[in-house]
Amino acid sequence: MPRHGMNVEDRSKDFKGSMLRLFKNLEKWKYLLVISVILALCAALLSTIAPNRLATVTDVISDGIKPNTKKIEQIAMKIAQNATIENGIISNSYQDFVIDGVNISVQDQMQFMKIMRKIDSSMVTEDLLNKMEELPESIKTLVEPKIDMPTLKKRVIILGIIYLLNSLFGYIQGIIMAYVGIGYSKKLRRDISLKINRLPLRYFDSHETGDILSRVTNDIDTIGINMSDNITSFVSNLTLFLGSIVMMFVTNWIMALTAIAASIFGFLFSFLLLKRSQKYFDQRQKELGDLNGHIEEIYSGHNVVKAYNGEREAIQEFDEINNRLYECNRKSQFLSGIMQPIMSFIGNFGYVAVCIVGAYLVMNQTISFGVIVAFMIYVRLFTNPLSRIAQSLTTMQSIAAAGERVFEFMDEEELTDESHIIEELDKTKVKGNIEFQHVRFGYEKDKTIIKDFSANVHSGEKIAIVGPTGAGKTTMVNLLMKFYEIKDGDILIDGKSIHELSRNNIHDLFVMVLQDTWLFDGTIRENIKFNKKKVSDEKIWEVCKTVGIDHFIKTLPGGLDSPVSDNQVISSGQKQLLTIARGMIEDAPFLILDEATSNVDTRTEELVQKAMDKLTEGKTSFIIAHRLSTIKNADLILVMNEGNIVEQGTHNELLKKSGFYAKLYNSQFQK
Repeated sequence: MPRHGMNVEDRSKDFKGSMLRLFKNLEKWKYLLVISVILALCAALLSTIAPNRLATVTDVISDGIKPNTKKIEQIAMKIAQNATIENGIISNSYQDFVIDGVNISVQDQMQFMKIMRKIDSSMVTEDLLNKMEELPESIKTLVEPKIDMPTLKKRVIILGIIYLLNSLFGYIQGIIMAYVGIGYSKKLRRDISLKINRLPLRYFDSHETGDILSRVTNDIDTIGINMSDNITSFVSNLTLFLGSIVMMFVTNWIMALTAIAASIFGFLFSFLLLKRSQKYFDQRQKELGDLNGHIEEIYSGHNVVKAYNGEREAIQEFDEINNRLYECNRKSQFLSGIMQPIMSFIGNFGYVAVCIVGAYLVMNQTISFGVIVAFMIYVRLFTNPLSRIAQSLTTMQSIAAAGERVFEFMDEEELTDESHIIEELDKTKVKGNIEFQHVRFGYEKDKTIIKDFSANVHSGEKIAIVGPTGAGKTTMVNLLMKFYEIKDGDILIDGKSIHELSRNNIHDLFVMVLQDTWLFDGTIRENIKFNKKKVSDEKIWEVCKTVGIDHFIKTLPGGLDSPVSDNQVISSGQKQLLTIARGMIEDAPFLILDEATSNVDTRTEELVQKAMDKLTEGKTSFIIAHRLSTIKNADLILVMNEGNIVEQGTHNELLKKSGFYAKLYNSQFQK
């Protein structure tokens, strides 16, 4: 089993570069992003204005529940104007006067002055209101608590409009970003899907399938779900943070400094946590890919694991990877999750500080009660964005880690560009001649597997390639199909170099039936006529009868319409027969059979062999086989060993030589 849990770097390789590249991929939605950011800014600005408007509403209400001190001062001043001074002594000469249409008689003035002499500044509001009840009716009408309803109504409407617009902007912005996020995920998946088709076969030979799937699913989900939301969240919270600071200083600088001083500790602590948690987010994505790779590997070979009693080792390895993933998740979530309660504490501490300092300033008549209410909201607007900005930066770390894995895949070396190739062979006109000219190839630069391979294959011949494991048989077919680029030499198809033909054109010329069967989720009909549109049921049944799979299909409830998949419980032989039938449907001049009969029994093998003889009539066929009894009727047998052709000829000719082929053939019958 391959080793998992390789060491990873503690930090992102290029956090800034990954984020810039992710943003660059959002080019398609730039106008929607601009609109969304503008809406987020507007919503944030409205949120910073609202507390100040709320303060004015609070002041109107608080003024309305207190005696009208301005009217009291106005009445007192009017009475004082009527006072006279005789021999240095002030005396009042009361006379009637009118204020706001209310006539205040001399008697009411005298009673008013009498009551005012009993009031001092140490009285609480309740005692003060009780004294106000003793005032004459005319004066009480002017000074009794009364809320200015027209002003209050106007300010409440303005405040309501602010909150309504704030919600509306947030709702529209949310819809836009949801659309962007879904579209962004779709684009990334499509890019990866296209990239997969451009990657050479050696990439998939050297990378775990589970890790590739993790990049396509988990990493893209991490980017798509969080990227779009994070942009506007960061912008709106940054605007809230800066806007609340400005509005606090506009409202009252003393209270602003109090709120900032109480909250600054949380700001510094959050960034300290961000610095420590970055490495765990990077490692979490890596371990998640390892875990997916292990699961895919073990469960695809579940029968082998069971047969060799490897469950304990498989479970142990799973637990090791799972524990590493658990530790990464635990540490990253702990460090990022602890910020919320810390910021909540800082926010509550800010409330206390604002209330204490605000009460002192109200007592000194420096500010009104509404300012305290406004600052209690500003403290929340100041501290919450800090927490959310920190959380956004934490999420960006996850996005950067996932982005690096996706871009690492996207930056893998691709197959050579073939856009300049204009030559094309028409498969209906291909004669079927192939020539190998001193082909050399190695999977690694310093290790050559095919050292000097040359052979001539004529139209309609059945060519068998045999040899021990590792001789280079399948490698030759992969080079012929242009799955790999040859290191030196050339392969000619009807005199045309494969360097002058595109891979798609070459693939159209060949039918491949491999040892490893593959069926996709669909009906039997869809699997047999894979990638061919116009194929009649009569043709399909004819092929199935030729292969010997028709009886099995007829026993199924839906016949050709019966659903089948690679995971469905049908025998390996039946799967192989279905893939052989698929190959027979394809009308191509070349046929490649790579151990195609290895999973069928002897009786079925004979039936398939006859079908193959009929199928290969007029076609150039390459048969890779370990069971040499299946290639007795081949026109030419190429015997390979260590990347070279050591013998060639017909079955009988090679047996008469008593050479390498004869030893291979006879070894299969030794007891």
